[in-house]
Amino acid sequence: MAPPAQSQRSPSPSQPSGKGEVSDLKSQLRQLAGSRAPGIDDSKRELFKKVISYMTVGIDVSSLFGEMVMCSATSDIVLKKMCYLYVGNYAKVNPDLALLTINFLQRDCKDEDPMIRGLALRSLCSLRVANLVEYLVGPLGSGLKDNNNYVRTVAVMGVLKLYHISASTCVDADFPAMLKHSMLNDSDAQVVANCLSALQEIWSSEASSSEEASREREALLSKPVVYYFLNRIKEFSEWAQCLVLELVGKYVPSETSEIFDIMNLLEDRLQHANGAVVLATIKVFLQLTLSMTDVHQQVYERIKAPLLTLVSSGSPEQSYAVLSHLHLLVMRAPFIFSSDYKHFYCQYNEPSYVKKLKLEMLTAVANESNTYEIVTELCEYAANVDIPIARESIRAVGKIALQQYDVNAIVDRLLQFLEMEKDYVTAEALVLVKDLLRKYPQWSQDCIAVVGNISSKNIQEPKAKAALIWMLGEYSQDMHDAPYILESLIENWEDEHSAEVRLHLLTAVMKCFFKRPPETQKALGAALAAGLADFHQDVHDRALFYYRLLQYNVSVAQRVVDPPKQAVSVFADTQSSEIKDRIFDEFNSLSVVYQKPSYMFTDKEHRGPFEFSDELGHLSIGAESTGTVVPAQRVEANDKDLLLSVSEKEESGGPSNNASAYSAPSYDGSSVSAAASSQMLSELAISSVTGHASQSSLAIDDLLGLGLPVAPAPAPSPPLLKLNSKAVLDPGTFQQKWRQLPISLSQEYSVSPRGVAALTAPQALLRHMQGHSIHCIASGGQSPNYKFFFFAQKAEESSTFLVECIINTSSAKAQIKIKADDQSASEAFSTLFQSALSEFGLP
Repeated sequence: MAPPAQSQRSPSPSQPSGKGEVSDLKSQLRQLAGSRAPGIDDSKRELFKKVISYMTVGIDVSSLFGEMVMCSATSDIVLKKMCYLYVGNYAKVNPDLALLTINFLQRDCKDEDPMIRGLALRSLCSLRVANLVEYLVGPLGSGLKDNNNYVRTVAVMGVLKLYHISASTCVDADFPAMLKHSMLNDSDAQVVANCLSALQEIWSSEASSSEEASREREALLSKPVVYYFLNRIKEFSEWAQCLVLELVGKYVPSETSEIFDIMNLLEDRLQHANGAVVLATIKVFLQLTLSMTDVHQQVYERIKAPLLTLVSSGSPEQSYAVLSHLHLLVMRAPFIFSSDYKHFYCQYNEPSYVKKLKLEMLTAVANESNTYEIVTELCEYAANVDIPIARESIRAVGKIALQQYDVNAIVDRLLQFLEMEKDYVTAEALVLVKDLLRKYPQWSQDCIAVVGNISSKNIQEPKAKAALIWMLGEYSQDMHDAPYILESLIENWEDEHSAEVRLHLLTAVMKCFFKRPPETQKALGAALAAGLADFHQDVHDRALFYYRLLQYNVSVAQRVVDPPKQAVSVFADTQSSEIKDRIFDEFNSLSVVYQKPSYMFTDKEHRGPFEFSDELGHLSIGAESTGTVVPAQRVEANDKDLLLSVSEKEESGGPSNNASAYSAPSYDGSSVSAAASSQMLSELAISSVTGHASQSSLAIDDLLGLGLPVAPAPAPSPPLLKLNSKAVLDPGTFQQKWRQLPISLSQEYSVSPRGVAALTAPQALLRHMQGHSIHCIASGGQSPNYKFFFFAQKAEESSTFLVECIINTSSAKAQIKIKADDQSASEAFSTLFQSALSEFGLP
């Protein structure tokens, strides 16, 4: 067989085929370095382009450093730029090579061409080599006094670069004072803006260690300086105007007349074509008038037109940024924007993220005068091909109804949605009808008449199915088929993967039982048996709670589960007022776009010293645990992503330790006999007042068809585990063991209410657990989620147990992961840990 033909493809002209080509470039550059022949600059350009292209794609051409520097002796500015780019790239990696560039860069800093002077100075400051700072002081001093404004602009930023390389050198050379003089006296606006930016950064960094720097930083916010910038603001670029406006926003006027003077000076900035300038001006106006209610409202009226103009012009991304700020203002003062509701109508070609914001604003500005037009528009969106927007529009209609505007017409429209043959429309409408019935019970007859025609088999979404089940339980006396629909749902219990639906089903069948006992008796028994055997902790606990309520007293159970209906006056807001105020304080920033304060999304490097993640290997632990109580390292209270390993259980429900001493009764449908409702309730009541748990339990189990199994013989108790009260484990070993050892047990415990209350001071838990010879090596979190890492050691041997404990105070649950050197002792340690945790908070 003939060998395969080799590819005839030629190498890419932008990539060298081997080291030989770099060597060829080196020899060609060396030949051109000393040549003064005509057209030599054109030849250099071609070679320089090749070098830069190789460098761009990541090929190491640092061996050409000397030749590139020699070829830079030219007046061609294009060659200069390419050479400076090359030098700046390799000087950071090879500080020794940077020494070769000092002479020609310093020489170029004195060139006759101001462009070359500026480029050379910028390149010199961009070397960022600490050993070369002494060579920067002279050129920077000359650059700040240069006659050309471009050179001065570069020199100002060069001072800031020098400060970051060597702060002491910058301060000793008195550069901050020179920048201040230039800021207040230079004729070029860009130089002044650069000076302001550099001084703010330098003095902010120095303020913590220097009183003089602190005074200078405060002097920037003095009236003469602020008014100086305001009078020159029209000369500045858009970027510089935003910088000045940010400074003005921090200024606190001493009297009311100053507020109006500043707003008059900035009035024309509201008409600026740049959105950043407009938003920065609006922020100044809003902050200045916060304490003046009437004027503050007038400011809203004044800024409304510029914002609406910006929203309708520019790219969708720019419109979204402006619309986010407008959304914040609309939520704070909806009545001011109520007459402009048509500006918030969705256009067919707008992105979904823009439409979603507009729908929220339409909901907010709705009032008695415009509700009909807004709801009519929203109903049109319900048939939108964009399903998420269609869902949002239906939710918006429901929210307007909950605001008590034109309820009659809106209820009719929502009931029409229920009759549409679209699953997602029906699902959203069901959820809204449930909320409407909670607030307006008087509409139950009209709503139930329509809801009764909906088959539960056609509802797949958990929230919609839960809403339907809630209505079946709440209004079972008005819905003829309610007990039978609930019974069919209970028969398919195992096929229902949503814990939310199963929880609603338990409550609904209980309510239905109190209203129609004969028809619901069998279904209730099946539901309680299925719930008690459910793997999901919340479902199991609710079923057990209902079972024991019925054991105790049926009348009490009815008052707890099915109390008299009371209309809900106000629905809880999803965002607290404190969060909204914090976002408003950060107006004209990403906080408004993300709709959350900056501390919730800032980089982790700006947070506290302790970070959690899924694996302990990523933790930074610095405190050793000793025989005494060691304060566990804490994290910043605003660390949103602290508990990265905390996640809600799967809706399908995974195996977990129910932590209950109760053995779930089994269900036998054949043992149920129908009886009159009064007789059954009287039997339950009689059995509940006997005071004997066994008789009461027997009556309930017999009535509901729950057969009690024969109690199994108690398992032999495991040998007691003794722990070392003076156990010691350094953080490094803890990390290593945590990575290597597999998880022995993963369980969920319930925390007592007293324990939850005591957890407001997490240090109390650490002391409590140490009293049981279980030591904490790290902790963190904020309410409602707290995370702890514990360790313990056997008393008789050096076997170690490691524990990750995540406590959620809102659900009163603790998720535990245990790793152990001795896997066989994990169960015994788990029992000991659970016992210690259950005692937390007890007197």
